Amino acid sequence: MGARADMTAEPTLWVIVGATGTGKSETSLALAEELTRRGRRAEIINADAMQLYRGMDIGTAKLPEAERRGIPHHLFDVLDVTEEAAVAAYQPAARAAIAQIQARGAEAILVGGSGLYVSSVIYDFRFPPRDPARRAALEAEAAERGVGVLVDRLRTLDPETAARIDPANERRVIRALEVIESGSAGHGAALPDRPVTWHPRTWILGRRMLREDLVARLDARVERMWADGLLDEVESLRAAGIERGVTARRAIGYAQALGQLAGELSQAEAIAQTQALTRRYARRQVSWFRRYAGVHWLEPHDDATRMLDV
Repeated sequence: MGARADMTAEPTLWVIVGATGTGKSETSLALAEELTRRGRRAEIINADAMQLYRGMDIGTAKLPEAERRGIPHHLFDVLDVTEEAAVAAYQPAARAAIAQIQARGAEAILVGGSGLYVSSVIYDFRFPPRDPARRAALEAEAAERGVGVLVDRLRTLDPETAARIDPANERRVIRALEVIESGSAGHGAALPDRPVTWHPRTWILGRRMLREDLVARLDARVERMWADGLLDEVESLRAAGIERGVTARRAIGYAQALGQLAGELSQAEAIAQTQALTRRYARRQVSWFRRYAGVHWLEPHDDATRMLDV
């Protein structure tokens, strides 16, 4: 995990992880300000897949530019909603951003809750090759017969990979089968059993809170999303083509808002469904990051000084 987070001249890759709603964005700002106070400028890099998208702000709890306290932020708003978010493309972009920040003499802070995206950056994480023709055939099969058929096949071919993937995540199910049916061993998109850090000085901070507190916070946040104008945001994204997007249209909250706008869900149903999916997603995030070795866990009351003195 690298040496203790002392303030030497050697740059450190700071990483802030945790479930959605635990306060990672605020933590990243506080850490950046504390590093600056101690003589080291800092810049922040996004590791939340949905915050890569332009216009997806309310439903992703994206920090508005006006609230970023003058701290440079990277890899936010870099994709159109019609584009596909892919971790294999994100990894080199994030690592390049880290290298550029450190070349400027600043500290890089990677922050986000998309476990696969974080892992792809901080660990020696390689991806199996792609087979566009095989993938297209699997997508056509899913459209014709349903993703359940593909899930059953994946469970037969690779039960271990199938157990790690949400069966409702059609995109990841198809990717797993694409890899396996192309002759590669395993899915390749999971935390390695013995992860080796990519950056020589990596310092991982984790945000956590009691489950009952987090559930209440998440449920309230979803209600605020609708109150803050999520439907209007999604309506504008429809004009931008979100319904043609492979990834963006399936994002939690956005899929439900689209369903409400289409008359398929009432507002109460859309909110309840989003709350349930958000709680499930948070559980998966907790499980994912719990497997990281050497995380310095922060409690809700811990301040920026604690981040540097753990």
